[in-house]
Amino acid sequence: MWESILLTVAATAGNNIGKILQKKGTIILPPLSFKLKIIRTYALNKTWLIGFLMDIFGALLMLRALSLAPVSVIQPVSGCGLAILSIFSHFYLKEVMNIVDWVGITLAGFGTIGVGAGGEEQEAVALSIFHIPSLAFVVFILFILLNGWLRICKRQRREQEMMEYDVVEEIIYGLESGILFGMSAVISKMGFLFLEQGFHKLLVPLCIMISVCCSGTGFYYQTRGLKHGRAIVVSTCAAVASILTGVLAGMLALGERLPSAPKARLALLLGWLLIIVGVILLVSSTRLVRFLTCSSRFSKRSNVDKNYGSRRPGSSRAREPSPSAVIQAATLNHLLSSSSSKEKA
Repeated sequence: MWESILLTVAATAGNNIGKILQKKGTIILPPLSFKLKIIRTYALNKTWLIGFLMDIFGALLMLRALSLAPVSVIQPVSGCGLAILSIFSHFYLKEVMNIVDWVGITLAGFGTIGVGAGGEEQEAVALSIFHIPSLAFVVFILFILLNGWLRICKRQRREQEMMEYDVVEEIIYGLESGILFGMSAVISKMGFLFLEQGFHKLLVPLCIMISVCCSGTGFYYQTRGLKHGRAIVVSTCAAVASILTGVLAGMLALGERLPSAPKARLALLLGWLLIIVGVILLVSSTRLVRFLTCSSRFSKRSNVDKNYGSRRPGSSRAREPSPSAVIQAATLNHLLSSSSSKEKA
């Protein structure tokens, strides 16, 4: 089990770091096309080429991990890729990390340990080739419901003449991409199970091709959400939906189950929870720190105003007359008394 978890961590590290290196390399490169000159320019760029090879190597390691362990274990652990990406960005790209980032990384790390301690090898359950159409049908129904909801939100936004995306639209795009990412891992695992149970060998490349199509479509929906919506909402929903889809589909379609021992079951469930919370914190760290900073400043300002307001009336009531004020009042009384005596005389 630990071997597959380490392979998953290495795979998701290769995927995420590879994408960052590719993005960094494309800064000085022209838009990618199928022209031989453009492809040669990309191949000669050292940063982009290293990122591309790391991405491919990570995908191969992920396939190997899926062939060794249940998808309900592999998919949550793959959520730790965001933690690895944050550490890489901090040390390589010199990006500043706040306290929430470190808390999210710590929680994701402990969650991975919990999943490794609670996960166990499981006996292969007899699968049917008809599971693929059934999974496709379930995903199709989900997407009909989500896209119907999305159209209603877009129509309401047009009627109200709103330019910005509504939060519901961002959530829907994140959920759609996350569901497809989770289904990609499940279908890949299904191909390896078919091979173990004596089905035709062509089912493995077929399942991998379907998995690649699911991942590509998931990136399409995620890109649409990120183009107009807020990255924090889309990315969080995609990460959580990917983990939950992998776990639920693995248990319902692939026959995976929770560990029989109570301690192992608790460790696995706690590991899932810590990874999800860690991913949410990593995605929303910047906005969360900004919100906490603004709220702390507002509370300090309100406390200062309250203290100033409470001191002002008390000080005016308890204020003692100054010596100059006493002298002026005594002089004024003396002048008034002398002027009145002169008038009487």
